[in-house]
Amino acid sequence: MRITSTSCICPVLFCLCFVQRCYGAAHHGSIKVTRNQTKHIEGETEVHHRPKRGWVWNQFFVLEEHMGPDPQYVGKLHSNSDKGDGSVKYILTGEGAGTIFIIDDTTGDIHSTKSLDREQKTHYVLHAQAIDRRTNKPLEPESEFIIKVQDINDNAPKFTDGPYIVTVPEMSEMGTSVLQVTATDADDPTYGNSARVVYSILQGQPYFSVDPKTGVIRTALHNMDREAREHYSVVIQAKDMAGQVGGLSGSTTVNITLTDVNDNPPRFPQKHYQLYVPESAQVGSAVGKIKANDADTGSNADMKYTIINGDGAGVFSISTDKETREGILSLKKPLNYEKKKSYTLNIEGANTHLDFRFSHLGPFKDVTMLKIIVGDVDEPPLFTMPSYVMEVYENAKIGTAVGTVTAQDPDTANSLVRYFIDHNTEEDRYFTVDANTGTIKTAKIFDREETPWYNITVAASEIDNPGLVSHVPVSVRILDVNDNPPELAREYDIVVCENAKPGQVIQTITATDKDNSANGARFHFSLDEGLSLNPNFTLRDNEDNTASILTRRRRYSRTTQDIYYLPVLISDGGVPPLSSSSTLTIRVCACERDGRVRTCHAEAFLSSAGLSTGALIAILLCVVILLAIVVLFITLRRSKKEPLIISEEDVRENVVTYDDEGGGEEDTEAFDITALRNPSAAEELKYRRDVRPEVKPVPRHHPSSSLDSIDVQEFIKQRLAEADLDPSVPPYDSLQTYAYEGHRSEAGSISSLDSVTTHSDQDYNYLGDWGPEFKKLAELYGEIESERTT
Repeated sequence: MRITSTSCICPVLFCLCFVQRCYGAAHHGSIKVTRNQTKHIEGETEVHHRPKRGWVWNQFFVLEEHMGPDPQYVGKLHSNSDKGDGSVKYILTGEGAGTIFIIDDTTGDIHSTKSLDREQKTHYVLHAQAIDRRTNKPLEPESEFIIKVQDINDNAPKFTDGPYIVTVPEMSEMGTSVLQVTATDADDPTYGNSARVVYSILQGQPYFSVDPKTGVIRTALHNMDREAREHYSVVIQAKDMAGQVGGLSGSTTVNITLTDVNDNPPRFPQKHYQLYVPESAQVGSAVGKIKANDADTGSNADMKYTIINGDGAGVFSISTDKETREGILSLKKPLNYEKKKSYTLNIEGANTHLDFRFSHLGPFKDVTMLKIIVGDVDEPPLFTMPSYVMEVYENAKIGTAVGTVTAQDPDTANSLVRYFIDHNTEEDRYFTVDANTGTIKTAKIFDREETPWYNITVAASEIDNPGLVSHVPVSVRILDVNDNPPELAREYDIVVCENAKPGQVIQTITATDKDNSANGARFHFSLDEGLSLNPNFTLRDNEDNTASILTRRRRYSRTTQDIYYLPVLISDGGVPPLSSSSTLTIRVCACERDGRVRTCHAEAFLSSAGLSTGALIAILLCVVILLAIVVLFITLRRSKKEPLIISEEDVRENVVTYDDEGGGEEDTEAFDITALRNPSAAEELKYRRDVRPEVKPVPRHHPSSSLDSIDVQEFIKQRLAEADLDPSVPPYDSLQTYAYEGHRSEAGSISSLDSVTTHSDQDYNYLGDWGPEFKKLAELYGEIESERTT
């Protein structure tokens, strides 16, 4: 088979006609297709041909985007077996066969019925076959070929990443690279110039330029200043067909921002400034602001303010606000208009981040002069001292002068001052102050031992302007007066041993005084001079605010006297001196040889009775044994009085309480059922079973006729009398229960108690007619009836 357009014939089964790339877009030429050789018909000699380079094997070409009214002709299939009589049928299969590509099965002509887009699909693989139309048998083997879509310039270049945002430092050198943009073209880059793109700049000149081949954008001017212009919008165009006329183009926008560099020094708008500050301004407070302008931004505009000289450098300080880049002027010392009315400062503002590439544009600092005017303010009175300390004796009379405070008006007017106490605290009520002189006096009598210090606040204000008030703290110390006599430091427990020797120290005593050391630091001890000489004890003043108690004789006896009293006189060294008398209690005790106390009062009593420790222990043991015997005897006696029958309901009759479900016939031994019957039904007297009678009971004979006619009340009285006279009743209360159902009626009793002793005339044969449910009951009563009859 051969694939031709006009004239090329090949002797093989299937041959394909190829189209040269440079000729296929306008004309489908015929090319002989062999396996590197061509066999001529009619006995022609074989001529070997060398294939030409640049031809494409087994390919057809179809132009993309065909918009003609008729199907586009692609190529032709032809078989050597085709004699032109229509007996050969050509079949086309593969990609797009029958839909995109159709074939005339008789002539073998192939047409494209649709407009193709190379950017969607570049080629189609198809298969061709020639068969006999009559037998449907293949005349030649199936052959494969490719239809390639030939490109046309139908796609414009596109910037897929645009628009662009980019920065470049200001003052950059000309030719500094800013950004490289790239446009893509969907056309075939291997065919023609459809995808060959060149770049040009449409907007942004003369500031920037673009490389036509690479798309690199560069600065085109020297020293581009951000402060003059910061933002630029550059439009870049990409055009295919190498920029020739008729090519397609696309564009994008590049937004370029110049970033700041420190190329501008700070500058104060003025060389001289003036600031007003009142003298009442608080130390540490901000009193003013100053700012130097810097055209740069960010860290390039950061600066630091400094006071470089001036007479107010020690009174004022300056700091930098990092947010606003302002210099904050603060007060270091208080101002006084009356002493100094103005100050002069030289303030410098300098950048903190320098760029040495632009040092020739400096210096990057500036200086200005600031004059500060101090304003006069009506100030409150000023005390001559920041605080006062005064003293007054305790027990001083009310109205005693304590001290004087002084305040003056610091202003030039020198107004008169008045003093007062606010009485905000309780302590302020203990003093008064003279409004004109400032003399403080007592308002109450003080006791140093209760409160040694008082803290008050005195206020002063101008008479012309009472709203301006100043305060001063005043501390008043209460001086001591010797008004408290000395006394013993504590209660003493003094012991003297029976075997004491004369001159032996048995106790050392000390004294205390509520007054301070100036009044009573030295104490004097002595025995009461008004009493006769003590023969038992004496006192020795140690002259160190202590005294010792000594014995005056040998041996002391507890049996004779176990307690001694010793009056002691104590005086202080104050002016005037005060004294007090205290009595010491001395106990006589038995001691060991080494002086340790063995016992005092308890052993003295036992010793006088002549009992030793062993005898005392024996007495205690006897007492314990006797107590144990008494407890045991009481316990045994209580156990004998327990009742024979212990029950929650002890009725002391023939009724016994039990908690089981019944013991059958044995239960009748514990309960006399005749007690619940009619008195006439009792056949014999039942004796009590809880105790055994030692004496026979008095026989009771009641004729049956009397039982039938006895009254219930009379019956109970008889039973009560019998219980009272019964010698077998225990010596404690008992409960006897009686029940009476009344006399027999005409109809007879319906109780089941006597049913076993009576005969019934009832016929139970009708139970057999009640059905199977009562069969067992009928049999049971039938047996009873038969037994009774028998």
